[in-house]
Amino acid sequence: MNNTSLDNLRKCLHRQVPSVADEAGWIKVGLDTGGIAAGGERIFDLISEAVATAGLDVCVRRVGSRGFAFMDPVVEVNRPQSRPVLYGMVNESTAKAIVQDYLIHNRMIDDHVVAERNCSDSLDVPTSHILIQDTSCEDGDKSSESQIALQGVLKGCGLHDKIQVVRALDMGIYGEGLVLQLYPSGVTYYNVLSKDLQRIADTTLIKQAVLKDLLWTHPDPQLRVVLRNCGRIDPESLDDALRCGGYDGFTRALAEGDPSLVVDAVKKSGLRGRGGAGFPTGLKWEITQQSKGERKFIICNADEGDPGAFMDRSVLESDPHAVLEGLILAAYAIGATEGFFYIRAEYPLAVKRVNLAIEQARERGLLGKDILGSGWNFDVQVRLGAGAFVCGEETALIASMEGCRGSPHPRPPFPSVKGLWGMPTCINNVETLAAVPWIVDRGGEAYAAHGMDKSRGTKVFAVTGKVKYPQLVEVPMGTTLHSIVYTICGGVQNDIPFKGVQTGGPSGGVLPEKHLETPITYETLQALGSIMGSGGMLVMDENDCMVDVSAFYLKFCVDESCGKCAPCRVGGYQMLQLIIKISRGRGCLDDLEQIRRICTAMQSASLCGLGQTAPNPVLSSLRYFEDEFIAYIEGGTAYARKRKKALSEGNPLKEAI
Repeated sequence: MNNTSLDNLRKCLHRQVPSVADEAGWIKVGLDTGGIAAGGERIFDLISEAVATAGLDVCVRRVGSRGFAFMDPVVEVNRPQSRPVLYGMVNESTAKAIVQDYLIHNRMIDDHVVAERNCSDSLDVPTSHILIQDTSCEDGDKSSESQIALQGVLKGCGLHDKIQVVRALDMGIYGEGLVLQLYPSGVTYYNVLSKDLQRIADTTLIKQAVLKDLLWTHPDPQLRVVLRNCGRIDPESLDDALRCGGYDGFTRALAEGDPSLVVDAVKKSGLRGRGGAGFPTGLKWEITQQSKGERKFIICNADEGDPGAFMDRSVLESDPHAVLEGLILAAYAIGATEGFFYIRAEYPLAVKRVNLAIEQARERGLLGKDILGSGWNFDVQVRLGAGAFVCGEETALIASMEGCRGSPHPRPPFPSVKGLWGMPTCINNVETLAAVPWIVDRGGEAYAAHGMDKSRGTKVFAVTGKVKYPQLVEVPMGTTLHSIVYTICGGVQNDIPFKGVQTGGPSGGVLPEKHLETPITYETLQALGSIMGSGGMLVMDENDCMVDVSAFYLKFCVDESCGKCAPCRVGGYQMLQLIIKISRGRGCLDDLEQIRRICTAMQSASLCGLGQTAPNPVLSSLRYFEDEFIAYIEGGTAYARKRKKALSEGNPLKEAI
């Protein structure tokens, strides 16, 4: 097909999509699982009622997650002829105030506004609001005092009726003193002192000149590729997805008419499997494409089972069409005629929205027979997993889909050669597939421009644990652990000293403070005794005990082991008993050597990745925190009792022991 055919395809696909004027007023309420759990549905109803009562021409819409888990429920508001404003931790009174105070009277609400992350360096429009927050809070939060002081300065300049000073909920900048952001321009000042307030009023607000010495010039460290539409579109609307570029990559590929071009684009991008193994995606597709079989299958692995991980769930709930488009592109590339989503049943909202996306795509001619007049047939179904962690492994997933017990099988043959029902099968996880449409539409080189070494593009992480602002982040590969923990997520809760960060979930390792400047790539993490995994990241402070952490993750792996091979089944249990023995103050130094021997046996002899990587948390803890294991051994039961008593009373361990 030529460019004219591409234009015709897109016109055909978009013909039913109503246009939405950019200047129209709208309100978006985040209704993913986190938003709903925080009361988002009630907020949606209250805002809808208030808008109707006020007779406003404003559209209230459901969207997915913006990733800001710490401030759910989240509401984004766009007044006509203005720029969107994000509100977090919205309660019932705030919901009503958003309509009455902001939409009608243009008065923002204190302690709920979230600043724009992409700051500006130019004053292109007059300032109507100033967001203000004390980001240090070393001697208590002085945001209110600073707000009053700035209001006084504005009054002296005759600007108090034109500019509102608003206490922000979050500025996205931490540990930089008093921070101000001018709305709607986005110009942001940091480390502002009392003496600077008058200068800001005289120079910036009156003379419209930017103060370079105060200007925040650091770009947002995040780059949204997989999360590009999350929180922006209605996940239950195909039209919304199309308006934001949905299926542009697929129509481009279909117009070019050569599946090998899709494979080439993905190979050039350097995209590697985001499920944890990091196998080159383009190479996997090429192998499956060249494999012989009566039928070929493509499977989206959405069996997210890591404790604390919610990356795949959020993407499926917030932008299911991106993942579906990626699945369709993968099927087109390898020559598959049938596709499946394998989703754990504990994700009912994700299952609902994926099923709806499939129905909508089928109605619009994106699935089924003779897709968009191309002569190519392809359709998709959803299969539910029963929550077995081991079914995230490819061969165990296939066994589960075939109706058998979900346990791994030896490889080779690999699924790309002999997979589902003995046919060539390509399996990619949610994040991998969600990145594919962006790559195909913009080119593999554009994706490969981000990242470092053999780790290209971006990676999504669910940052949880002892961190001030737990959230979903997406950063270019090569971003440091320090940047994620401190620059994006604000550091450790209550400013307690950082101890370690667990990457890669129960199969990953714990990295100490000395490795915080480590750039995140597949190779660097592996060299330090951890793995990328699917993207879980758990932050720990000095009150966390590495012996207990090791026992927690190992117990998870023991419970989730399929039991098929002895190294995992027996070795994991034996090692767990040794760690429990040490944690009770009854261990000896020989136990540590025995643990290491069992770890080596599991890594080399286990059948699948679960058993091979289950020792990682234990080995990394011994590597970086062996002194804690020795303290339990040398201190005996008295030390163990004292430590657990300190934890139960909430005392800092270093002071209590």
